Order: sequence, then C-alpha cells, then structure tokens
Amino acid sequence: MTEAHSFELGTDGPSAIVVGIDGSTTSLRASAYAAGLARRQRARLVAVYVGSDSAMCMTEPSAAAVLRLARSEAFEQTAADLRHEAEKKAREHGISITFVATRGDSLAELHRIARENCADAIVVGASTKAGHRIAGSLAVRLVRAGKWPVTVVP
Repeated sequence: MTEAHSFELGTDGPSAIVVGIDGSTTSLRASAYAAGLARRQRARLVAVYVGSDSAMCMTEPSAAAVLRLARSEAFEQTAADLRHEAEKKAREHGISITFVATRGDSLAELHRIARENCADAIVVGASTKAGHRIAGSLAVRLVRAGKWPVTVVP
C-alpha cells in the first residue's frame, strides 16, 4: 500500500498571516495574537490598514475639497503611526512584517491582499460597534466568505 500524502519537514503551518489593524483595542489584540502566531510558526506577517473610501455629498465644492484633503492627511498620519508601531513590535518579536495601507472596502481589500500574499490565514479583532450586530461585522463577513481560516480576537 502506497502512502497518499507524505509529511514534509518544515512545511506544516501557515507561511503568511494577514492581520487587519486600525488602532482599535481589538485590532491591537489581534495584531499581538497574529505576531505570536507568526513567530511560533516562522511565518510572514502582513499587517493591513484599510482606510475608509466613503465620500460625503456636499453642495459647496471648496468645502468638499477641504474635507478630502483633511481625510487624506488623517489617513496618511494614521497609516504612518500604525506602520511605525507594527515595525517596532515586529523587531521586538523577531518576525518579518509587511505593512500595507490602502483605502476601500475592508472585506474586499483584505481578500485582495491575502490573495496577493498567498496568505494561509486572516486575523481580525472583533467589532465593538453596535450597528454590526444588525449589518454584520467584518469578521462575520470574512467567515461567511469562507476563503481562508479566520481568527477573530475579542
């Protein structure tokens, strides 16, 4: 009888883990969990910050331009702060990290980045927003999509 699958030393476990971060308490817990998992499994960590791409309707064009500029500056500052913190923690834990800052729908962007990085798992923090009990949180939508194993950190 021939063996269908043979064990290969060093290939078990994830090789890349995507973690969604936004600076919230639960996303910071998720990033700590993902970092520990990446360290133990010797996997790459891909930290992803997705900024909102929503546009507000305004009748005054100059006000809309000012708002877009302020949002852009806020996005860049938040991304820079998160990148700095993620890279600092990665150095402390001795893990490899890639930081990605993008705008758009969180679900679509996490899927795109996970696919591009051949991720084996996605880690996100649980939502604390009351409206997500009705509309569905990012974590629930990721689990329902069923493309990767998803860990939701409280």
